[in-house]
Amino acid sequence: VQLQASGGGLVQAGGSLRLSCAASGSISSISVMGWYRQGPGKQRELVAEILSDGSTNYADSVKGRFTISRDSAKSTVWPQMNSLKPEDTAVYYCKASRYLARKDYWGQGTLVTVSS
Repeated sequence: VQLQASGGGLVQAGGSLRLSCAASGSISSISVMGWYRQGPGKQRELVAEILSDGSTNYADSVKGRFTISRDSAKSTVWPQMNSLKPEDTAVYYCKASRYLARKDYWGQGTLVTVSS
């Protein structure tokens, strides 16, 4: 599985941004796709994920502000990030997991900077 991430950039607080992650390869075997982030001096944390059955999980800090979606082919996921806050500033990483194969795949990070 290969992941190509896009999006990111600079946005003012209160603004919106959308990231995108396109998967290729053994797409049908992907169990979950999601986005993680790592802020300055912080550990990498889950932002949002969508499972193969369509269920979603969100970090408490983004609930009500971020929405993760995917296309019908289940090959691209994108979080719509609204009401962004300076504390959302981080490098965002796309991740895909294949549970049966016990493998995780990471895309390249993309920087999101929210100015106050």
